[in-house]
Amino acid sequence: MRVNTGRWNTSKDFDELMKNRGIEPMLDGVTEGQGFQWVIDCLTECLPAAEKCGVLLGLENHWGLGRTPEGVLRVVDAIKSPWLQVTMDTGNFLEDPYDKLEKLAPENDPRAAKTYYGGGLWYSLDLDYARIAKMLREQNYRGYVSLEFEGKEDPLVGIPKSIEMLKKAFS
Repeated sequence: MRVNTGRWNTSKDFDELMKNRGIEPMLDGVTEGQGFQWVIDCLTECLPAAEKCGVLLGLENHWGLGRTPEGVLRVVDAIKSPWLQVTMDTGNFLEDPYDKLEKLAPENDPRAAKTYYGGGLWYSLDLDYARIAKMLREQNYRGYVSLEFEGKEDPLVGIPKSIEMLKKAFS
């Protein structure tokens, strides 16, 4: 089950957050360290139920405190549970994605491959999936790669294109 660190909710809406490239000011009077501790405490509280149900929690590199690989790893490393792993979303590092994905590659399961045929709603990334596939092979990854289609193209056209491209890159 995908989880994330949440947001500070100091942006007016998601459009504003995306205009600011996923960077959001912290709440007044709250430190980043307090925010991380809230995330760690909340996920730690969820883990017994996840384990009981056999559900793996995957902390995604998403906005808020999980916007950087260091933020995601700070949470996962603090908890150290086999029931909390990293879910690497290829489309959520807007600048220098490959170096950031490389930092998460050894730690994550599963992976989400994002495509933008027809252009994205808030942004588009031209990701080199052959490079990403090579990075994951070097980490001996043998699991699933899910498709997250965020393009404006008709999904009946864009999704098959995405699947074909990913099959080629990961074969």
